[in-house]
Amino acid sequence: MSDEDVKEITEILADWKSGDESAKERLLPIVYAELKRRATFMMSRERGDHTLQPTALVHEALIKLERQERIDWKNRDHFYSILAHLMRQVLIDHARRHRSEKRGGGEGVISFSIGDLDVPLAERADSIIALNDALDRLEKANSRQAKIVEMRFFGGMEMSEIAEALEVSDRTVYREWQAARLWLYRELSTDPQ
Repeated sequence: MSDEDVKEITEILADWKSGDESAKERLLPIVYAELKRRATFMMSRERGDHTLQPTALVHEALIKLERQERIDWKNRDHFYSILAHLMRQVLIDHARRHRSEKRGGGEGVISFSIGDLDVPLAERADSIIALNDALDRLEKANSRQAKIVEMRFFGGMEMSEIAEALEVSDRTVYREWQAARLWLYRELSTDPQ
């Protein structure tokens, strides 16, 4: 994405924030390809028979965005951070519906990756729900680390984008990411109670 696109997105978000209804329509063509790229990357880590496709994930997240009350947009990275959270909600809702349809299936040990870290989930019905539950617990212990994982894992954001959205240094984001990954590994590697 060019610097000009970044500037245009920020300007359109400012227009949206000030109540310009046409801003949403101007924004979608500019960000759609990037959102689809991020959703495709995220969905590539899901199981092969996943019934939710990247396009549907983006569309459902955008529908959720449309339903949001006024959002105090800061910049493009803040926008992508909010979309990461909405995509997380869509995936969790989808996983819960899928799990309820397959209740009692006994999938056994499942694993998924957070960056280059493979996390085994002993006897968990669905890895994305287990990750969501762990992120909820991490949120209580360290909200910034939970937000970093959400933006990185669900939003496909780069460390520099996360730093910009959180208004901290890249080094801080990297350090918090490493700590969060270790916490999640320990949390998700233990047997559920």
